[in-house]
Amino acid sequence: MGTSASKKKGGELNEGVYCSKPDSGAAEDVVEVTVCREDDLENGEMKVYELGQQGSVLLVKEDGTFSALGTKCTHYNAPLIKGVLSNGKIRCPWHGACFNSKTGDIEDFPGLDSLPCYRVRVDGGEVKVSASSHEVGKNKRVKPTSKRTVDDKRTFIVIGGGGAGQTCVETLRQEGFTGRLILISKEPNRPYDRPKLSKALSAKAEDLALRSPDYYQSADIELWLNREVTSIETEKRLLTCSDGTSIQYDAIMIATGGRPRTLDNVDLKNIHYLRSVEDANVIAEKSRKKNVVILGTSFIGMEVAAYLADKANSISIIGSSTVPFLNVLGEDIGKGLQKLLEEHEIKFYNGNGIVEFVGNKGILTEVVLKTGEHIPADICVIGIGVLPSTEFLENTNIKLNSSKQIIVDEYMKTNVDGIFAGGDIVEFPLTVMDARVNIGHWQLAMAHGRCAALNMLNKNEKLLTVPFFWSMLFGKSVRYAGYGGKFDEIVMHGDAYKLQFVAYYIREGKVVAVASMNNDPIAAKFASLLLSGKTLTKDNIECSSEEWP
Repeated sequence: MGTSASKKKGGELNEGVYCSKPDSGAAEDVVEVTVCREDDLENGEMKVYELGQQGSVLLVKEDGTFSALGTKCTHYNAPLIKGVLSNGKIRCPWHGACFNSKTGDIEDFPGLDSLPCYRVRVDGGEVKVSASSHEVGKNKRVKPTSKRTVDDKRTFIVIGGGGAGQTCVETLRQEGFTGRLILISKEPNRPYDRPKLSKALSAKAEDLALRSPDYYQSADIELWLNREVTSIETEKRLLTCSDGTSIQYDAIMIATGGRPRTLDNVDLKNIHYLRSVEDANVIAEKSRKKNVVILGTSFIGMEVAAYLADKANSISIIGSSTVPFLNVLGEDIGKGLQKLLEEHEIKFYNGNGIVEFVGNKGILTEVVLKTGEHIPADICVIGIGVLPSTEFLENTNIKLNSSKQIIVDEYMKTNVDGIFAGGDIVEFPLTVMDARVNIGHWQLAMAHGRCAALNMLNKNEKLLTVPFFWSMLFGKSVRYAGYGGKFDEIVMHGDAYKLQFVAYYIREGKVVAVASMNNDPIAAKFASLLLSGKTLTKDNIECSSEEWP
């Protein structure tokens, strides 16, 4: 239907529920637009409407009530109209971030910011949305934060500058913590978007930063960069850093992440591991017009190969399995993705390994494979897994498992009072799958950070999230939701070789994970189903996803 608009001054609109606050003193006109009739949307439906010349809004109808939100995910700008509306949440079709459908607040990750939320009122059967041009022009809403006050003597410390650490400090301030708040990172850079490293090796730390320096200043978050925590005395509640600094704490969240698994007895230049932005930049620079060898067919290795495909002289990937991603995605998808890379002149040596690194004057020149083949190598990137960075905890009473991961409960609490942990370094209960796991996903790390922060503030909130990860290769993205673990079988819909598929991972007759390519929002829909406590069986998947439980 057509729209009609009227203008009112910023402070004069007071009907309905208004989720976002305009800038104080804003002189802009507020435009009210009739976007549709009340019965144009069914319950559980969402549509995009233009708000006059101001821009567009996502209109949502649930239980007879309307809300109007920003149209794009605040992570990477995915169109939310193509996502999933379920149980009061809108889930992004690309990477699984969730937003409250009433308020626009972000409730699951990736991403940090919430959606803009506009006023809606129904008058005579017409649905009217009000907003200023300033508000509609912004696709993100940064939640307000508290600041430190002199009467709050508590000190909370977050160790680690990754997704878990950043989300933890933000949540603490958003939830009203007014004590001293310190984030300690051994890297020299502010927390940044680490998943982009393998997809954009040349990107600079400033471009990848999750927040500006002003954000930390306005939220009274102290950044202790280039420092590494060397010990925690839990009985004294005393933390010590590598520079000799010691500080008392009331609560700690440990999120030190992983460190690359390295090779022993290799002492040649131009053998590299990817963990930091500095590592990525060096690999990008040294690989130009060179012969690159990548050891390991992990997501990192494959993404590095895809990025370097049009920059290096040659790229060779050495993998121990018969196809890439065999244990996670299965043989058919592995072959399909290998074919994609081979079409860009990337060569694979599967079921193989490196037995010798050969150099000249201390500089790598070639590698020798188990098969006896010699491959020219000016640079080798090693991607054979990670180990938890928890060495500094081994002499404490914080419980670690046999893999040196920190054991936490559903509140992200360790066995020691006042100490929480999250991210790649924890073994945690995945409630939706009834399993204890260690999963190194960016999305999960951020969910851990939020949960830990809430429970540092005694909110008594359990971790409730569904693992979701993605990989981007030559502009084509694999989405994966759930936790396959050791699946019994894979049911494939579509064609993995044509990169148009949905793969269902089955264990004991139940779907435990879904991988998809060019089939959005199927992975997001499965994640929403799991989060609601429902089960998808092997029989269900023969139906359309519209007929799922």
